[in-house]
Amino acid sequence: MLVLCAAVAPSAGCILTQDLPDPALDVPQGYQAARLSNPNGATPTLDWWRGFRSRELTQLMEEAQTVNLDIAAATSRIRQADAQARITGAALLPSLSTAGQENYSRNSGSSSNGLTNGGREVVSYSSSLSASYELDFWGKNRDAALATEETATATRFDRDVVALSTLTAVANAYFQVLASQDRIKTAERNIASAQRILDAIQSRLTAGTGTDLDLAQQQSVLANQRAAVPPLRQTLAQNLNALATLVSRPPESVRINGGSLNTLVPPRVTPGLPSELLTQRPDIRRQEAQLASATASVGSARAQFFPSIQLTGQGGYQSSALSSLFQPNAAFFSLVGGLTQPIFDGGRIQSNFDLTQARQDELLQTYRKTVVQSFADVDNALVSIRQTSERLRLLRDVLTASRRAFQLSEQQLRAGTADIVTVLNTQLTLFQAEDALSQAQLARLLAIVSLYQALGGGWEPKLERPVNAL
Repeated sequence: MLVLCAAVAPSAGCILTQDLPDPALDVPQGYQAARLSNPNGATPTLDWWRGFRSRELTQLMEEAQTVNLDIAAATSRIRQADAQARITGAALLPSLSTAGQENYSRNSGSSSNGLTNGGREVVSYSSSLSASYELDFWGKNRDAALATEETATATRFDRDVVALSTLTAVANAYFQVLASQDRIKTAERNIASAQRILDAIQSRLTAGTGTDLDLAQQQSVLANQRAAVPPLRQTLAQNLNALATLVSRPPESVRINGGSLNTLVPPRVTPGLPSELLTQRPDIRRQEAQLASATASVGSARAQFFPSIQLTGQGGYQSSALSSLFQPNAAFFSLVGGLTQPIFDGGRIQSNFDLTQARQDELLQTYRKTVVQSFADVDNALVSIRQTSERLRLLRDVLTASRRAFQLSEQQLRAGTADIVTVLNTQLTLFQAEDALSQAQLARLLAIVSLYQALGGGWEPKLERPVNAL
């Protein structure tokens, strides 16, 4: 078993503190899909989206961080958790209360020998101060307070998870907008090319060198290209609306220019070392804090088996005359110490202890899965970047050859020497290659974003050690 604290020493909330369960995880030395493990490489910066060199994307990212409603809701949950931590922590302090009272009473009159005596009126005044305190000898209240503090810490990391998911969604939606715009432009160029071929075939048919079959085939090609445009425009509109939602504005008030995927500069980023991932991914840190909270809850539940020691004190003044209320002879006080030991409760305390232990074990397994899944996420992203980059390179070669073949076939068609089947095949191949290239560009950008997400977003810059440091 590996002592995980050594791998995540910089973490403020390392899970292998005293009394916490050992997750027994084997942290790999490097990522399987990484060709070269270079811990000093270009790890993600805090503003990682600037690496794509898009001013509009940067503006959307910065706006989403300040106005996104999911992030705002997560921030509100932090305030709730902090308040709950203060509520629970109040049990560690004594409680004080003061009271003032005026008591007026009148006795009933008595009747004797036909004579009636009037009742007696009694007025008394009192002022008191009461204090109570439970000795937390077994750590029940201390562990309960620690549990809520760790829950508040987990809520902060949960906010980071929401923020990272939001930024990832903004980047993906923006790239989808650019890809849709590119594909629409490509479709419009293809429609124009198909129309030129149709005009050429129409001219051959008029001259008697073409056939109705050739004309019908090309009309089908042109119609298919035109039919491909509406779904692309629908995708464009949906992603524009998604961006508007992410920046918490109605679509009518958001203007996104977009442009082309060709204007973006895909950044280069190295994943660092797997051990560093444990201190960077907010979902791992969240699970770590939740496990610490559950462990503290187990301690609090265990302490309920032991006696509860309560101290109560009260003191003040009591007098029948307001003017003499605060005289020394009107003072009174009382001190009470109590001990309560559970004897029989129908198994409630034992069941509560079993529940907290089972919850702790569940969170331990969830923590382990989150860590293992994080390594797989990084490897998947690295593989995706490598393969989409390779596919993009090959598709560029396909597009170059397809464009050349189409140009030659169009020239031969106008010269009257081309076979119509060859023309149809070359234009369809070109149309497919152009669209596939746009989709491959999008896939590579999405893979890069997935790597940023898998690494936990931006990393704090590493502090360089001074030369004269000891």
